[in-house]
Amino acid sequence: MEDQNLFNTALQIHLILSPITLLALLFIQAPYGKHYRGGWGPTISPSYAWFLMESPTLWLTLLIYPFGRNFSNPKSIALISVFLFHYIHRTLIYPIRLSKSRKNQNFKKPSFPISVVLMAFVYNLLNVYLQSRWVSHYADFNGGGNDWWFWGRFFVGLVVFVSGFAVNVKSDLVLVSLKGDDGGYKVPKGGMFEFVSCANYFGEIMEWFGWMVMIWSWVGVAFFMYTCSNLVPRAGANHRWYLEKFRDEYPKKRKAVIPFVY
Repeated sequence: MEDQNLFNTALQIHLILSPITLLALLFIQAPYGKHYRGGWGPTISPSYAWFLMESPTLWLTLLIYPFGRNFSNPKSIALISVFLFHYIHRTLIYPIRLSKSRKNQNFKKPSFPISVVLMAFVYNLLNVYLQSRWVSHYADFNGGGNDWWFWGRFFVGLVVFVSGFAVNVKSDLVLVSLKGDDGGYKVPKGGMFEFVSCANYFGEIMEWFGWMVMIWSWVGVAFFMYTCSNLVPRAGANHRWYLEKFRDEYPKKRKAVIPFVY
């Protein structure tokens, strides 16, 4: 199959995945974290799971990017640097932080199904191919008179992306620090947690909205749609979990993931 046909087919699959994922997650939640349950096969530790399933975002990006016609274009380099910035943290730094936290808490029982890791790994192969191939090859960065339009939306999107990244990382730090020696959960407080139960998800949604603005293509739209389809239903389930577990102790004014909205 020619690369253009492969790219178009992959994009169509990605767009179709969003409503399918949204529908599925309305009825069943991926069995990790607060929603962990048996019956999904062998498990590994969350730190190894996050590293393995996110790893294509680094090695596949670095394999694909050099072979595009935009390889040396400053606009392409700026975009792919933002993409890698997020995933260097998610693939390398976050798992290390998670591993250290679990060791300090004497909480070492594997609780992340390998089956979920494999599904996320396959999704990342698809998504990374689309994002990297578009930025490195199919995007038209050389059209006449489009510099102001590109850099204008790039910096607007970058502000949203960096703001979302800051919210995401800070919220993850809060969640990791909350677990006691028994690995139990507590009510998260501070920052965006004053407004939503899943501040980390809100930050990530902000990031990929900013990316969609920066990249300005259907591949960015597909990624943002999938992010929402994956995180919004899970945020709703997490919110209900908090309300049930902590009852009167939990702030009733908090929304699930979008401040003042949902």
